[in-house]
Amino acid sequence: MTAIEQYLIDTYRASQHGDPMPPPPGRDDVAVVRAARSYQQFRAVLDGGEARRPWRAALRRILTRPHPC
Repeated sequence: MTAIEQYLIDTYRASQHGDPMPPPPGRDDVAVVRAARSYQQFRAVLDGGEARRPWRAALRRILTRPHPC
């Protein structure tokens, strides 16, 4: 069963019982990723390192990689 199918079943059950509707799947995904990144940066500072920006390192890897041609 997919997440959408489960959401539709949960929405139907909630409407039948008068319960509040469940949040749609994927609504908080971006917030979870941001929180994980912030926590990783926080742990790096506690360990004595820098709170680096991981997207900068990824961009640097992409731009410095040799082309296959």
